Amino acid sequence: MKKLDRERLLRREVVSGSEILLRMLLLEGVECVFGYPGGSVLYIYDAMHGNPDFNHLLTRHEQGAIHAADGYARSTGKTGVCLATSGPGATNLITGIATAYADSVPLVVITGNVATSLLGTDAFQEADILGMTQPVTKHSYMARSPEDLPRILREAFYLANSGRKGPVLVDIPKDVSAATAEFIYPDDVSVRGYSPAPEVSSAAVRELAAAIRRAKRPLLVAGAGVIHAGAEAELARLARGAGIPVATTLLGIGAFPTLDPLALGMAGMHGTVAANRAILGCDLLISVGSRFDDRLTMRPDGFARQAVIAHIDIDQAEIDKLVPSSLPVIGDARAVLTALLDELNLEGDEAKAKTAPGKPTDGWLSELERIRSAYPLRYRDQKDGLKPQYVIEQMAELTGGEAIVTTDVGQHQMWTAQFGRFNRPRTLITSGGLGTMGFGFPSAIGAQIGNPGRTVISVNGDGGMQMCSQELAVCALHGIPVKIAVINNRTLGMIKQWQELVYEGRHSHIDLSGSPDFVKLAEAYGVKGLRAETKQEARKAWMEALSLPGPVLIDFVVDRDELVYPMVPQGKALEDMIVGES
Repeated sequence: MKKLDRERLLRREVVSGSEILLRMLLLEGVECVFGYPGGSVLYIYDAMHGNPDFNHLLTRHEQGAIHAADGYARSTGKTGVCLATSGPGATNLITGIATAYADSVPLVVITGNVATSLLGTDAFQEADILGMTQPVTKHSYMARSPEDLPRILREAFYLANSGRKGPVLVDIPKDVSAATAEFIYPDDVSVRGYSPAPEVSSAAVRELAAAIRRAKRPLLVAGAGVIHAGAEAELARLARGAGIPVATTLLGIGAFPTLDPLALGMAGMHGTVAANRAILGCDLLISVGSRFDDRLTMRPDGFARQAVIAHIDIDQAEIDKLVPSSLPVIGDARAVLTALLDELNLEGDEAKAKTAPGKPTDGWLSELERIRSAYPLRYRDQKDGLKPQYVIEQMAELTGGEAIVTTDVGQHQMWTAQFGRFNRPRTLITSGGLGTMGFGFPSAIGAQIGNPGRTVISVNGDGGMQMCSQELAVCALHGIPVKIAVINNRTLGMIKQWQELVYEGRHSHIDLSGSPDFVKLAEAYGVKGLRAETKQEARKAWMEALSLPGPVLIDFVVDRDELVYPMVPQGKALEDMIVGES
């Protein structure tokens, strides 16, 4: 922002609450607000009118708005912002708030409400959005006067994008947005009792360093906390310097390059055999920024039974919540890894740890390489038709692992995690903790807004695509060049897979017959549509889509009976992994 603009925005003068809101958003560096107007936020939208500094993207549903803000935040590391009216507008945001909360994504969610004089009267479009969202927000505010807005908004952005990140709700009654007050920008921000970055214990770091020196079969498990902290370089230095292999969680994909020799791939329910065998065989497991969720650990009593467990996390509440740890280290992942590198005297990627003589990890790495060679990710190809894994492989090859890829939830999500290529952090955007269908496509819109020079691809199932397909209008209208892949197996694939493997083949209500022709649907909105039903057509369609300047949707008609392997059934331990069909 130009200095002259900032001086104008900081000017102390009497303005409306709506103008205060807009000024604060601009001063916080907000590049785009994703929203949908309604009665309780009309003063705010009126203040936007004719404001050349303010960028707002009108989505076609409030859920599209919050998922777009979420995709913007995950792909940039900045705080995403969305805006909706009271009542149904606000309640339509709840799924998106819960999605961001589960994955520690920084959002400021602004809702309108009825006038303060009507609160608690069951007025038209009144909803207790603070009460409804309290379990899935990091903090919530209701502004009771326009004078409160500068402080509230500074605190909201500070809370959302510090410590363990997360969504913060700001509810603004209609009369507060209309009333006037002198705008006074708060130079400082602090929240009583809030310590976002706990001091890293030197003693805990020394203990962990000593454990690394002793370990013969160490393993790093990288979670989303590595990406949130910007600690990917430190993670790589530790792995390469000490010779430690790296497995990732679903949300940790991109924290370590997919094709690095030390990369074992994703661990857990649909993880690689090498990653899961490493967890079962390691003598030291170092979790960095992972909360040991059930899709990673499966049965906790079958997780890393031979290992001393070290848990690095910024949130004290995650320590020992699911998996007991012998070596907890509380703190920001980057700060902890930096201290650990200093303790181990690792100065670069190729530096060697000061370990005891004769303590190489070469034998461990060779063992894991044999497992990886024996059990690669694979699928049974076919001469005719199209396999979904092939679609993802082609995407990875043609983009070289440099694209930002968002996914919806289901089989296609797992195939993307398995067969995709991710060289950098913030290149796989997906709903992990909540598993929200409808997330994939609108999150790609937000990622493209935040990264206008990058290739952004949205991989969706035919089920999830129909949950927010109306946002095609936004891509067409604004020329947002997202490339949209629909992995179309005409069924709720992951539900079908579970019913087939766990429920003895009783397929109940998973047939998506009657879904639209996705090419015609795209064209109806003014988006280029392509279809592929064979391998040759799939590669050609990807090449054409990636060469075109605007949005493109590709309907990949794939084998409806293909399953995601490997798989650990719910209730089983990692050692009970089903590798796949013989």
